[in-house]
Amino acid sequence: MHTPIILASGSSIRADLLRNAGLTFSIERPRVDEDAIKDALLAEGAPPRDVADALAEMKARKIADKNPDAFVIGCDQVLAFDNALLSKPKDTEEARNQLRAMRGERHMLLSAAVVYHEGKPVWRHIGQVRLRMRDVSDEYLDGYIERNWDDIRHSVGAYQLEAEGVRLFHSIDGDYFHVLGMPLLELLAFLTLRGVIDG
Repeated sequence: MHTPIILASGSSIRADLLRNAGLTFSIERPRVDEDAIKDALLAEGAPPRDVADALAEMKARKIADKNPDAFVIGCDQVLAFDNALLSKPKDTEEARNQLRAMRGERHMLLSAAVVYHEGKPVWRHIGQVRLRMRDVSDEYLDGYIERNWDDIRHSVGAYQLEAEGVRLFHSIDGDYFHVLGMPLLELLAFLTLRGVIDG
């Protein structure tokens, strides 16, 4: 009998990535005040990668406390741009402002994953991707937001690269799965090495 795997995330994209990779797992969404944690870390001068890592660990630990025998996967993604962290847009106006600011510029996505087992973190990884946005028109951005709002409001930076958002970009330097919010290849390698999944 295999050790149970729990994804500590409400992200349908992360669940799809694991499902498509053939994993059997359950989902438990942790209740974590991400904004409060993020604000506290930024006030202490924490770099973006530490913020992503801390949030991923907090989510994993919250679920692992109730499921010590399981391998619990916590994930988080942050977008670093112009010495600031961008969050999921609260409304279409904030999405418009974020996308306009990033036009023609580079930004970085940091995707962290932490695995808990038997009450402690046993693995962690932070994937890093550099992206450069095209200098798209205001008209295109407005139409893009209108067409895609239901999906992009759940995404940092107000875009989804796996959908129409790919048209916003000039170049992407890094792993596609990191863009989607999970260092999938590294995670699968770890789970295989530990014998949690076959390989």
